[in-house]
Amino acid sequence: MTACSQVGGSESERVVAEDYDSFWLWAGVKPQPVLGQAKSIYILAGEVRANNLKQFRLLRPVTPNISDVELWLLVRVATLDWPLQVQSQIIALAETWDKQGRPLTGIQIDFDSQTRNLKNYASFLEVFRAALPVRFKLSITGLLDWSANGDPMALSSLADVVDEAVFQTYQARETIAGYEQWLERLRDLPMPFRLGLVQGGLWRETENLEKIPNFRGFVVVLVNPPAK
Repeated sequence: MTACSQVGGSESERVVAEDYDSFWLWAGVKPQPVLGQAKSIYILAGEVRANNLKQFRLLRPVTPNISDVELWLLVRVATLDWPLQVQSQIIALAETWDKQGRPLTGIQIDFDSQTRNLKNYASFLEVFRAALPVRFKLSITGLLDWSANGDPMALSSLADVVDEAVFQTYQARETIAGYEQWLERLRDLPMPFRLGLVQGGLWRETENLEKIPNFRGFVVVLVNPPAK
């Protein structure tokens, strides 16, 4: 495959949100009409900061008014060194969302674990999964490097704990240059996974993805339009 960068590229190669049905909605990003066609939405609810481990910081204090979708509560994480009270706050928020409007599908942890630390990450998630009510699924975001350089045993441990992983193919508003070289390496991942795309970023579809048994589709991160 030929690598492409964010610079250049035809408009037909850019990610059009209306072509997809799963989305990330981050804090500060305004909802878009395309959410009306969504089958699943991952909504950033709050974050765990390294400089304040005593409190889960809410970024969206009000339960979203969304119906008829698979709804995920997303938690952005800067450190895995959580006290039990923060874990309890997150689970309590999930239960609150679950009781209002559309039932909650699960929690997604957004943590950029270094590939060499995947074993420790899997251990952390195992503890969190044990505390999570069984009706909730557990999702994580992931880095493309995991598929190429991750320890197979560590990846297997992750697969035993999570229901899915969503691998980010972008940084900020740009698709990672040369992302194509990573796609074939996803074939041996032992867990269900999706690929995260950025709205407006470059992306070339490939038939090989559809042949990977654990591939479950795409999630598009929505962005605000540039200021005029």
